Amino acid sequence: MSSGPEFGLAAMHRIMKKSGAERVSDDAADELRKVLEEAAERVSRQAVELSIHAGRKTIKPEDIRLASKNVIKA
Repeated sequence: MSSGPEFGLAAMHRIMKKSGAERVSDDAADELRKVLEEAAERVSRQAVELSIHAGRKTIKPEDIRLASKNVIKA
């Protein structure tokens, strides 16, 4: 992963506001950003493994869908 954040802080504020939050601290938005970036990295790694297993270099939408089911358990 790169050294800086991949997702913008403003986007995290918007996501939480859309979810019903009246006010969101910058610390909370930053924490959501960290959690989402970690989850995205895990899903991406799993999707890469799935595409390699299928004999492809290209990650397809179904790789992401399957990887997200395997990695993110809510």
